[in-house]
Amino acid sequence: MKEIFVRLERCLGCKSCELACAVEHSATKHLFAAIAETPRPRQRIYVESGRAHKMPLTCRHCEEAPCIDACITGAMHRDLRGVVTNVGGVQECIGCWMCLMVCPYGVVGRQVETKLALKCDLCPDRETPACVEACPTKALVYTEAEGFSRLVRQEAASTLAISLGR
Repeated sequence: MKEIFVRLERCLGCKSCELACAVEHSATKHLFAAIAETPRPRQRIYVESGRAHKMPLTCRHCEEAPCIDACITGAMHRDLRGVVTNVGGVQECIGCWMCLMVCPYGVVGRQVETKLALKCDLCPDRETPACVEACPTKALVYTEAEGFSRLVRQEAASTLAISLGR
């Protein structure tokens, strides 16, 4: 399954990913129209900033997802793509927020008006998630785990070759 990986050294903390995510999950899918929507569109990726780092956080779609185990209605489930979601299942989310309380990454949000838990769905209607496409520095990478490892190795090899004068 493809996942979103983060290149920490590239993140500027600009929050373009947050904005793109909120717009993608809006009814209109247009920035200026989305601003006026009710309920207000919410992002499913969060950029946290510390003194020495900026870190985009989103659902990791855990192999053993505590949010699935904690969901009292069974709405949180793994879909056919392997994505952990509370949408499109047999049961409906009732907004009890148990998933929010047990998420080790703190990336399950709440839409109070609709009483729905919100989390990354990897933008199922898109080839590449909106947050990844919006990142100006390519800090977010959407690929399989092995593809990300290969990318890191290739860049490390290039950096090493340059430092050796090759």
